[in-house]
Amino acid sequence: MADLPANPMSVELTVSHRLLWWQTMSDDDLPEHWHVSADVWDLDVCPPGSRHVADIELAVADLDSERNLLDSIELGEWALEFIAETILDLADGTLVPELDEKIGAGPPRMVIVRWFELAEAWRGHGLAAPFIAAALERFSSNARLAVCRISPGDFSSRGQDRISAELTCLRLGSLLERIGFFQWNGVYVVDLQNQELTDASLGPLERWGPYSDGHPGHVPRPGD
Repeated sequence: MADLPANPMSVELTVSHRLLWWQTMSDDDLPEHWHVSADVWDLDVCPPGSRHVADIELAVADLDSERNLLDSIELGEWALEFIAETILDLADGTLVPELDEKIGAGPPRMVIVRWFELAEAWRGHGLAAPFIAAALERFSSNARLAVCRISPGDFSSRGQDRISAELTCLRLGSLLERIGFFQWNGVYVVDLQNQELTDASLGPLERWGPYSDGHPGHVPRPGD
């Protein structure tokens, strides 16, 4: 495929939960730590150094008083602290009423997008938003919403100057809004039942799917 290491339709997501071997699900760290890896599956041809496509770091927190995110934040986790103090009721750890009424019913949990990075060989083709949406959709049956805090400080610490960091924040904010996120007092929020998360895959399907006009080539299936 021109300009891409492989057909994006051959990228698979692996969702893993980081947990010490001796911990049980009842005493898991708060919040839970999840990692989503996007990689070209073994059945498609791809240069070895380009099989890894993206990484998404997530945290999952309960929205109740017994497993309150505010009680579990460690010193230095300023992004989590900002999110918690902005969208949670300080008394019981649930969503503040004004935000609660904007989110549909569902399990009292939220997903926090902590970091996303697309491999350089895969950039510039509009794949970041669909991959993030697909990762979040995997949690739609056990959480109500997803949130993300974007700050220039995140990128200044990685070597960007102030203006570049602010421009990066604007681009990322626009990217999140394309898949249904909206801003709430400095935090990006999306209802995990929002149809835009599912619809984010339509563009890539039309462009690279088996019936697209782009003739991306055959994407093998098990048994082919």
